[in-house]
Amino acid sequence: MMYERCVFHINVLFVGILRVSLLCTSLFTLCDCQTLQWHKQGPPNKYAPSLRSRLPLLAFLLETIFLLLFVIFVKIEQHEQFGRESASKLFISSYAEFQDVHVMIFMGFGFLATFLVRYGFSGSGFNVLLAAMAIQWAVLINGFLLPQQHHRREIHINMKSVIEAELCAASALVAMGAVHGKANPVQLLLMALVEVTGFVVTQWILRALFNADPVYSIMLLHVFGALFGVMVSWVLHREGIKPEHEKEKTDSKTGLFAMFGTLFLWMFWPSFNSALVRDYRWDRGLKLTVIYGTYLSLAVSVVMAMSVSMLTSSKGKMNMVHVQSSALSGGVAIGVAMTAVHAPWIAMTIGFCAALLSALGYRYMKNHMLFAFECHDTCGVLSVHAIPGILGWFAHLFLRLASNESTIAVQFAVYHICVLLVTACMSLVMGTATGLFLKWSIWRPQQDRKCFDDQAFWEFPNLVVQK
Repeated sequence: MMYERCVFHINVLFVGILRVSLLCTSLFTLCDCQTLQWHKQGPPNKYAPSLRSRLPLLAFLLETIFLLLFVIFVKIEQHEQFGRESASKLFISSYAEFQDVHVMIFMGFGFLATFLVRYGFSGSGFNVLLAAMAIQWAVLINGFLLPQQHHRREIHINMKSVIEAELCAASALVAMGAVHGKANPVQLLLMALVEVTGFVVTQWILRALFNADPVYSIMLLHVFGALFGVMVSWVLHREGIKPEHEKEKTDSKTGLFAMFGTLFLWMFWPSFNSALVRDYRWDRGLKLTVIYGTYLSLAVSVVMAMSVSMLTSSKGKMNMVHVQSSALSGGVAIGVAMTAVHAPWIAMTIGFCAALLSALGYRYMKNHMLFAFECHDTCGVLSVHAIPGILGWFAHLFLRLASNESTIAVQFAVYHICVLLVTACMSLVMGTATGLFLKWSIWRPQQDRKCFDDQAFWEFPNLVVQK
């Protein structure tokens, strides 16, 4: 009897020791997991890191530098013959084009960026911040690297220079789409300045080495911006948004606001493509040809975007996000090939192919890019801008080859391929370097759970609680 009691107590003690050891093991495992999570996401605080010591200081510093540079170098261009009727008409037409492009940059891209449920303030607000800063920097760097022949020592600001600056800012906004919701405003601001610098340097290389047409080189902004943004997103990839972040979703209200942005972009895209086009002696109607071709290409792309979206849906319904993006692909493609398109049916064919590839890419490529390459492209800029832009490049190449003799065609093909390779290489290299630079912890990136969330950066009085 005594022996049985001893065995019983020994068994109870052994089971107790085993339970305590299992409990300690579980606690140590939980602590290790929490420690690893803290390293990835920061301390377990419900508030995102404050940028009070980063963003205001950076903004004040940049604006002070810009102000000093404008005081020293920038002058307003004065036309001696401005009083003449022809000069007055030219100014009025240029100002109308500037207004159209201005609406696209601030209202079109701004509303389009509000498609996420909890990122509307940041989508529209950061768009204004980045565009305003990028335009100032683009005016300066365009004047330094791409000066006009009679303005070597001074930067003379006029309608043309402002429109060029806004097109450079558009390239930066395209790049922002790849990291939309995953970077704080400090990172976005630095990224925009580097992207504009890289794009202008690329234009300088193309014009200096290949004597590229200024209108053609600047219209490669879609390809450069999209590849730049995708590389930054690839370097900044985080596991917390894989396979899909809980806040990366849309609803009816945000979709409607984003559709407003699409409509602004769609309506004014002919001005976007034709703003820098001037009628030449050998082609008096080039500007009108570009406007008509852009409109027809956009019209076809809208129809194709809705058709492909419904066709590829498992429920046989259209996806508003797909339509918002792919409906603009025709304007992107025709913008690269516009100087070689002289027939309406060619413009419509380009819009047809661009919308088809863009809609299919947006439907299938985004998820494959995430799983295969760990590259999260929030706005699908690779499908909306890069693929249609490269399609327009191919269209421009084939149309030029068909209209030239064999010897000239071979020379043009080599030149054309080099232009695209230089643009792609510059965007990929600079995008990778920028991503590595923005990965530093000094910029205080938000935690995974604060991605795609306005509360990390904006005040919400109705959500304020007593600490």
